Amino acid sequence: MARDGTITLDGDQERVWIEVIDKIDEVYSDLLRYESDLERKNTALEEAQAFIASVLASVSDILVVVDERAAVVQVNAAFERLVGEGEAALVGRSLLDIVDPQDRRALVDALSRGAGTGEVEVRFRTATGLSDLMTIAASVRRGRTGRRAGAVLTGRPIGELRRAYVALDKAHRDLQDAQRTLVEQEKMASIGRLVAGVAHELNNPISFVYGNLHTLVRYRAAIARYLEAVHDAPQSLHIERLRRELKIDAVLADLEPLVDGTLEGAVRISEIVRNLRRLSFASPRERHAVDLEATVRTAVQWAQRAKPGAGAVTLVIAAGVCAIGDEGKIHQVVVNLVDNALDAVASVAEPEVVVTLSAEGGEAVITVADNGPGIDPAITDKVLEPFFTTKPVGKGTGLGLWISYAIVTEHGGSLAVGRGTSGGARVTVRLPACPAATAS
Repeated sequence: MARDGTITLDGDQERVWIEVIDKIDEVYSDLLRYESDLERKNTALEEAQAFIASVLASVSDILVVVDERAAVVQVNAAFERLVGEGEAALVGRSLLDIVDPQDRRALVDALSRGAGTGEVEVRFRTATGLSDLMTIAASVRRGRTGRRAGAVLTGRPIGELRRAYVALDKAHRDLQDAQRTLVEQEKMASIGRLVAGVAHELNNPISFVYGNLHTLVRYRAAIARYLEAVHDAPQSLHIERLRRELKIDAVLADLEPLVDGTLEGAVRISEIVRNLRRLSFASPRERHAVDLEATVRTAVQWAQRAKPGAGAVTLVIAAGVCAIGDEGKIHQVVVNLVDNALDAVASVAEPEVVVTLSAEGGEAVITVADNGPGIDPAITDKVLEPFFTTKPVGKGTGLGLWISYAIVTEHGGSLAVGRGTSGGARVTVRLPACPAATAS
């Protein structure tokens, strides 16, 4: 040390101090760099936390994180709104204290499951009472070491799930119904075109048979008059013998019922062909407002007149019911349905047919019910098919219901066949009703 108090360093000491100063500068630089990295990581962490917080706040389902003792660790905004308390008041409390006492056992069982997830239905205690029934999914939460650290619970009101399920189920059933309707309509349209073509081809030969039979009736009358004159005159033994051998008298007596029976069959075939040709509906007639009260009464009278003594028909008709359509075709539908009902009660001890007419919403509803044997559920889907009939051979063609169904469908309505409330069959026809201005 010098006399003036300064410290004199030799060469080695000076190098040591220089190294120390360099190390201090290096450490200081590292500290500045570490501080910069730490600030950047803190910023990223804050952004991540803010993002997670915004996501949790936006989730509509409730979310609750609990530890192994079921104490609340964290909740989202949806749970805060549900129970009416903030997160600060909920953290640390047992979740079981917030649950309806009747549902605690189920929640404990869900939380105690050691693996996978569990679902339970619970209600939470709120500031105003109990919440709606919630479906809660409980998942195991694990710490950094992989050990179980609690559970994460998510859930939503069951009413919302049920409404969504009901809406989905209804949409699915509506889609199935629409698909079946489209398939049925396409099948009916295809069969209608086929049958209409066949009916057109049958019409000419049937016309020939029908016309020839009328001519044969006249010829039979002429031949009968001629033979009657011949037989009244004196006859030779040869003619007399031929008359007996050929049974001319018996042939003449049998010829008339044979021709009448054949003519009746030709008329019936002609009627079938005429019904088949109607299936094409190639020339729709103009539609207008139809007074269904008058149409139904007239149709019932026609059906009863065709089957005298078949049974009584009770009319329950609301006045002023009107539909837009073809009056003649609607009349044909009612006649067909009442005719079928009268046939169904033919073997019943106390036959009863009830025809009702009413207005429901925007529809006019015609119902024909009987107390007959009813329709076997196994064939309910077949009764609207062409040529399907439950009547004995020769009593029905199986076209009445099919034609009625086609007419009603063409009018934009529906025809349903089912079982009546007191047994028997029940056919319900729904037609678009007249607008209020038209009906009045």
